[in-house]
Amino acid sequence: MEWLVWGGATVSLVGLCGLVLSIVRVARARKAGLSDEELRAAVQKVMPLNLGSLFLSVIGLMLVILGIFLG
Repeated sequence: MEWLVWGGATVSLVGLCGLVLSIVRVARARKAGLSDEELRAAVQKVMPLNLGSLFLSVIGLMLVILGIFLG
């Protein structure tokens, strides 16, 4: 079950990279000095990436835990 642990770690790492990317995008939007409505639109545009990345991170961590229990 070692492959399950490493596969889960990889999936979790991809999700973490997506979370960092969404943080960077929102930080850039805040630094751009956008109006409140434009900033809200920028954050809403990043939200699917954020939620998808969070989902990948959770699934990856679940795979790691499953691999540890089965191994």
